[in-house]
Amino acid sequence: MEQNETIKEAAIREFREETALHVKEPKLAGAFTFSIFSEKKIKEEWMMFTFISENYHGQLTDYCKEGDLEWVPLNQIHTLPMAEGDLKIFQHILTSKEVLYGSFSYTADDELLDYRLDWDKDI
Repeated sequence: MEQNETIKEAAIREFREETALHVKEPKLAGAFTFSIFSEKKIKEEWMMFTFISENYHGQLTDYCKEGDLEWVPLNQIHTLPMAEGDLKIFQHILTSKEVLYGSFSYTADDELLDYRLDWDKDI
């Protein structure tokens, strides 16, 4: 995040910087904490906020320093290589409009040790 940016503003900016697309009306879909453990001690910890949007404008960039970009049909997302916890996030976000909250614990080798998920049924 940049100084004085809201989480939503940061998501919009990051999306634009990495894809050249201008996302419209992003909605918070999830808020997560991640902890990386080594020898039963936390070595890294961070938060991730996931937004979803069905509207954008612009042309997808041909180059992204973060990796190759491609459109993937929603029903094929589960076939992509990803962390086990990310798959659990996608499973919820693609089937529910409720905001998902979660905590994931991994080893330094990306093995999922534990996770907790909770969604806000009032939203």
